[in-house]
Amino acid sequence: MRLCRRTYALLMRMLYMATAGSSDATRATIPLHLAVNGSLEVGHDVGVVLAGDATELVKTEVRDSLEGVGVPPARELFAKARQHEVPVYV
Repeated sequence: MRLCRRTYALLMRMLYMATAGSSDATRATIPLHLAVNGSLEVGHDVGVVLAGDATELVKTEVRDSLEGVGVPPARELFAKARQHEVPVYV
């Protein structure tokens, strides 16, 4: 059986790991951006791991104020992840 390109994309599972925290907002939000605005958009099954300094992103005040350069704010990325039920592991 041949799989078309779109079917193959649906079978992909991606796990993104964030290790940077609020001291580097851009580096902290890039894995989230790739997960929800990249892989999720093309139909991949995605998850995000917050490790090391990135664990501070579970704090509402940190998440709501974090804005990197060239990527959406962390609050928008987490809202989209929640909307699409993307698992976030800490």
